[in-house]
Amino acid sequence: MRCPIDETTLVMSDRNGIEIDYCPQCRGVWLDRGELDKIIDRSVGMPAPQAAPQAAPQQGYPQYDDRRRPDDRRGDDRHYKKRKRESWLSELFD
Repeated sequence: MRCPIDETTLVMSDRNGIEIDYCPQCRGVWLDRGELDKIIDRSVGMPAPQAAPQAAPQQGYPQYDDRRRPDDRRGDDRHYKKRKRESWLSELFD
């Protein structure tokens, strides 16, 4: 089978019992008939990941002089987002 985008021969891979055809050139993914139904059936049967409980914010005064400018982010990790827990679907496309 050929990729409809760049005419490269598709590579077939079996991931968790689901056959996936993908293009090594453009990284496009195609599913055979019934494979999408398998993915949907498995996703319905999987429980949703639980969110981690968040601690209540602490009240009180800072123990250091916090007169930094708002755009000064040296040593401040608050602007990084926490990584979301991956589902089993991420195992199909790696």
